[in-house]
Amino acid sequence: MTESHEPYAGPSYEGWEPTPSVVTEVVAPTPVQALAALLDDGRDVGPGDPLPPLWHWVALPRWAASSVLGADGHPRTGSFLPPVGLPRRMFAGGEVAWHRSPAVGEEVRSESRVVSVTDKTGRSGPLVLVVVESRVLGADGGLCLVERQDILYREAGARSGTAPEPPLGQEPSGPPLRRGPAPEDGWDVVTDPTVLMRFSAATANAHRIHYDWPYATGVEGYPGLVVHGPLMTLLLAESLWQAGELSGPARLQHRNRAPLFCGQPARITHEHHPSGVLSLLSGADGAPRTTLDAHPLEKGTPHA
Repeated sequence: MTESHEPYAGPSYEGWEPTPSVVTEVVAPTPVQALAALLDDGRDVGPGDPLPPLWHWVALPRWAASSVLGADGHPRTGSFLPPVGLPRRMFAGGEVAWHRSPAVGEEVRSESRVVSVTDKTGRSGPLVLVVVESRVLGADGGLCLVERQDILYREAGARSGTAPEPPLGQEPSGPPLRRGPAPEDGWDVVTDPTVLMRFSAATANAHRIHYDWPYATGVEGYPGLVVHGPLMTLLLAESLWQAGELSGPARLQHRNRAPLFCGQPARITHEHHPSGVLSLLSGADGAPRTTLDAHPLEKGTPHA
């Protein structure tokens, strides 16, 4: 690989002003059906049906023009997002106040804005945390959801002289979420390159770390393809739905703690607490990768 990244020279936001994004769009059935096919759990979500929690990540995709994509496959920063000079972009977590589900085929209004940009220093070096807030309003003007997304930028990982060879035998392995024979068994999470590719397509996500092995390993220094943070979070929400723990208005607080790589085994378990339930996705080593804390949404809650 000949691609490289210049060392981070610090923040360069001079002249950049956050520009809110306001879009009126229809909740299209095609990406919703794509996610249903990916999950392959026998559910059919069609026109008029309410979106399950967090499915708006798929139902309201943002396809960027090819001319604005950067080297990593993401739209270049400096327009809606600030001009951050760090190459690794990660979906670090966030919070969703889920008031009601928009329906497939409903016309909705999506409003997004950058609310903060913070420079930090972590164990791995300089970091930039960008916080984006979004609101989705239904056809009646009522609030469907308010969301905060935390997007973290940091330097690329160290690279060895040669990138690792891609693993063999990663054939399509079936549904990514599989419930154990007994409720206490939890859920297994199984990924392969087709799962990652199909989720990238359904969410209009061209980030190369999810499908381009030479780029993920040779440029960004990962040991393999990276499982999407939104996919892990959505699988946590799906496990709550299957268990009957997530059915009404809810506050969903989620955090991606560590990456999961394609083909690595992972497991979802639930921990109940007085105000709700914590859904935890852990790797084979038992270390948490992603968490989703679900609480009933109190009446009058205006935002996330």
